[in-house]
Amino acid sequence: MEDDRKLPVVLVNGLHSDARREVVEGLLATAPSSVALHHDLSTADRGTVRRTVRDASGELSHGEAPLVNDCACCALREDLIPELERLAVAGVTALAVVELWDSVEPKAMAEVIAVHGRGWAEVTGVITAVDPALVLPCLANGDDLAEAGLSAAPTDQRTVGDTWARQLEYASVIALVDSEDADDQDRALVGQLHPTAPQVPAGSEALAELALAGFDVEAAGAAQHPACALLPQESEEAGVSTLVWREHRPFHPGRLFEALEDLSCAATRSRGRFWLADRPDTLLSWDAAGGALCVENTGPWLASLPDAAWDMVPPFRRAAAALDWHPEVGDCCQHLVFVSPGLDRDGLTSLLESCLLTDAEYEAGREAWKRLPTAFGPLLDPVR
Repeated sequence: MEDDRKLPVVLVNGLHSDARREVVEGLLATAPSSVALHHDLSTADRGTVRRTVRDASGELSHGEAPLVNDCACCALREDLIPELERLAVAGVTALAVVELWDSVEPKAMAEVIAVHGRGWAEVTGVITAVDPALVLPCLANGDDLAEAGLSAAPTDQRTVGDTWARQLEYASVIALVDSEDADDQDRALVGQLHPTAPQVPAGSEALAELALAGFDVEAAGAAQHPACALLPQESEEAGVSTLVWREHRPFHPGRLFEALEDLSCAATRSRGRFWLADRPDTLLSWDAAGGALCVENTGPWLASLPDAAWDMVPPFRRAAAALDWHPEVGDCCQHLVFVSPGLDRDGLTSLLESCLLTDAEYEAGREAWKRLPTAFGPLLDPVR
């Protein structure tokens, strides 16, 4: 097939299955020559995943794909690309709508299509289907996906809350279904979690247009990377607050560790990057939802790298560092965002500030910082 004729692919995702189906049905009804593909991972315990292909008139075909490495998501990836390529080669499908199963996150699927579909397919949109009344209950749910019957692999350790947050925050478009139970606070929470994504009604013609508007997979990945995440800005609406907290002084590891439980439960959603005094060269990520917190080592701060290494750093990473740059400490910083109804902004700010190094501790210098107790060892240092 000619290189300039690529199959447009839109991903529709989200934990709200009824909302997701409403969005897919709307796209099939409003986007001419569109076809929807869906892999049902609920049959994974029987060793297969079930694939269905349909258009506005009904089911066109179905089949099963065996698990790959005991992983339902792996089977989805292995089966999805050949199906999309078949549609691309046939040349009659104007839009492929990939409805992802409940807990499948769109980022991985978008990147798979970008790599394996190069030349014949392109992701043109990522839509997260949302029932506003269910956003807070899902986001506040700290249960493991396995407990909710939503795990995609035996080793899946994600929670309902953090999975839902990433699904929402990666979207290029948020499709809202009508909900009698939703109120202004629910809608404000959606907007503050992902303020840059347009919100449109499910089933609208505008949604079909946005599905074809175009999607930059590399830029979307960069916007989620802890080192350069495109984080929300300060906001206050309908009882929902977004607090952006930024400082250029490191945390005392012991005091921060003691405050972790209170900090992770202070907001429905929090994320960003942070700086520990005993690990002054390490950029650490903060990702919390539903009271469950994940902290990870995401590599060095750029300030700790030799000048020669900067040429190997992606441009988006250098641009993010430039925005945070401080004449004394470079890009090393605290940049954390907390989003929640009923947020105690003053109390949270005071707690965060109490975890920073004092003036005397800061002035002691980096070598003294490194000798502080390594409170985060159990979380950050792998067991060998």
